[in-house]
Amino acid sequence: MKKIEAIIKPFKLDEVKDQLQEKGILGMTVTEVKGFGRQKGHTELYRGAEYQVDFLPKVKVELIVSDQMLEVAVETITKTAQTGKVGDGKIFVSEVTDVIRIRTAEKGEDAI
Repeated sequence: MKKIEAIIKPFKLDEVKDQLQEKGILGMTVTEVKGFGRQKGHTELYRGAEYQVDFLPKVKVELIVSDQMLEVAVETITKTAQTGKVGDGKIFVSEVTDVIRIRTAEKGEDAI
């Protein structure tokens, strides 16, 4: 099993969710986050004063998938979240040793 963490632009969330559901990936956790990379923020004007916005709003999508679904999920997120502009985000993949569904005590891939 693998854990996928994708940091994407907020306006792409619904499209990514819909495309993942079409591929049979149903469960995910979404968190509103802030951060920066090569984008390095930007300057805004408020009441005549300039100020630097270092941390830009992003969305973090976390999902656990079977090893067989990893490539499908990563490819779906990449194609759907891509705008071709700086700040599209990143995808991190890590190994998951076990999953336990609290309600039924199911373990492993049965608990996904």
